[in-house]
Amino acid sequence: MKKTEKRKYDHVRICVEKNVRAEHNYWDDVHFIHQALPEIDYDNISTHVEIFGKKLSYPLVISGMTGGYEEAKKINENLAIAAERFKIGLGLGSMRPLLEDSNTLETYSVVNDYNIPLLMGNIGAPQIVGERIDDIISLCRDLKMGVLAVHFNYAQEIVQLEGDRHVGGVLEAISELAGKIAVVAKETGSGIVKDVAEKFVSAGVGGIDVGGMSGTSFTAVEYYRAHENGDYVRAEIGKNLWNWGIPTPVCVIDCRDLGVPLIATGGIRCGLDVARAISLGAAVGGVAGELLKFALKSAGAVIEKTLTILTELKAVMFLTSAKSVVELGRKKVIITGRLREWLEGYYGKDLWERVLRER
Repeated sequence: MKKTEKRKYDHVRICVEKNVRAEHNYWDDVHFIHQALPEIDYDNISTHVEIFGKKLSYPLVISGMTGGYEEAKKINENLAIAAERFKIGLGLGSMRPLLEDSNTLETYSVVNDYNIPLLMGNIGAPQIVGERIDDIISLCRDLKMGVLAVHFNYAQEIVQLEGDRHVGGVLEAISELAGKIAVVAKETGSGIVKDVAEKFVSAGVGGIDVGGMSGTSFTAVEYYRAHENGDYVRAEIGKNLWNWGIPTPVCVIDCRDLGVPLIATGGIRCGLDVARAISLGAAVGGVAGELLKFALKSAGAVIEKTLTILTELKAVMFLTSAKSVVELGRKKVIITGRLREWLEGYYGKDLWERVLRER
């Protein structure tokens, strides 16, 4: 197995076998107001949304997880079957291995056998700098991807032995890419706040995947990899940065007025979490780690888990008297615990109370 393939395999293996979650999931601090008399019929609730010019049956995207090694083909196919079944979005894992080795194409292209309403490519920010932009665009066209996520994972890269810490020229490259394909700026667990998101929007991105802290910690993943390889310096750094980042709900609240759709990834486990994300300002929720272990089993397992998430989402809409996703986004929520402390620390108590009133 080549080094890149081994790294991708290790990431999936560790995510399934080890505890790699942030110590606190901040979605648990977001609470809805129950409506004892919903005043809507359950069967009349609409869960449809439109994002990036594509119509989805539910406000959910399966976020990119993997690609580039043998077992990734099975994972991506099982996810694609579920995405087709429920008419939801699907993202692929980083296409960096495909740039390095065209023989890995089938681990990605397998999804093209299915009718998926929104298919998103994925490439790391360092890979778009230089002379590879035309190659990346060509891959997206070959794989029938209408949207390309450019991911920023520098917290992971700083711990990873093979990490790429190149940043210079990234915004200029994003601007060039955005002139050729719809681009989403994506974090992978450390979060994006408004001042950074505004730079992405100015560069031409059409959406933000806030990728905040609450779910999988990729610094934790790299902690385990470093420990397994006897690199105790990086292991110590990975352990100390395990909970590095901005909680996903904070990112959604801070970025919700940018005028571009937000994808809320980071700690989304269930339909209730998707509803919470939409209530705070996200266009759709993004789920990844919660589906990975099912994708390793079978398409049927992914379908069953996804059905549970989507059915729970509709249940929350019913119990909050939201007949559409737009109405769900207007529902009042109560924010408590560590999330409230984070928001008060970030905005200042008086300012945060004003932000809450104006939502």
